[in-house]
Amino acid sequence: MFKKHNNDYKKKTNNSSGNHNKGSYQGHHARKNFGQNFLRDQQVIANIINLIAPGDQETVVEIGPGLGALTEPVCEIIKHLNVIEIDRDLAYRLRHHPFIRDQLTIYEQDALTMDFSKLKEEDKNLKIYGNLPYNISTPLLFHLFEYSDVIADMTFMLQKEVVDRLVAGPDSGDYGKLTIMAQYFAKIVPCLEVPPEAFTPSPKVYSAVVKVIPHKSKPYVARDYDLLEQIVSSAFNQRRKTIHNSLENFFTDQIFNELDIDPKMRAENLSIEQYVNLANYLAEHRE
Repeated sequence: MFKKHNNDYKKKTNNSSGNHNKGSYQGHHARKNFGQNFLRDQQVIANIINLIAPGDQETVVEIGPGLGALTEPVCEIIKHLNVIEIDRDLAYRLRHHPFIRDQLTIYEQDALTMDFSKLKEEDKNLKIYGNLPYNISTPLLFHLFEYSDVIADMTFMLQKEVVDRLVAGPDSGDYGKLTIMAQYFAKIVPCLEVPPEAFTPSPKVYSAVVKVIPHKSKPYVARDYDLLEQIVSSAFNQRRKTIHNSLENFFTDQIFNELDIDPKMRAENLSIEQYVNLANYLAEHRE
């Protein structure tokens, strides 16, 4: 499923030595409340740069640049980069970076509060990437999907468990609300698995890089997205029950049969198309 490392991109840099589990790296102490784990493996960095494929034909945005492991090589390729950094100490370092500071526009704020549409330039879509803190990755993805119409693609480092859920299919334990809502908006492509020792401090879990490409035209269109989300949430909140029970406040067995859906199925057995059909049926009959 995941690609192995390649040598398409190389950057000359000194690889810091020492205990990967120490909280301090390059003079900065990792803050647990921000979920900071700093990428340090140069071959992994090279592979991620290839996956991002930055270019001046798009408005490029980095979320959580940290100590600049990805920021510096990206700035070798493009003229201008927008970065969003909540840690004021790291934002300060970037503002005073001896080589790339003039190429950066720095937004010192929480990415969850960012209006990404304001970053879009005329005739350019957004290309977004980042090593996302595990504690905000899911809500941030949902926030970004609100701007999917102006985003060309996104490349993110996430907890591998989250990536497994993003790319899952029906009839699997990883298939859930995150799967359905993410695949409703975008094509999800797993690209690279990253071990804990690639970071300082080393996390306790494996990470993975994923490419998220918003659909230019959605395969299935919900007439009421909020209603779709409500139905999916209700189904997976009681995922061990059949949809006859978990969705009884929305549908009768007669409606399920009319839509060619077996009421004895459980939440993880339904496809995205079937959930959209259920939401559209309800939307049409509520009007």
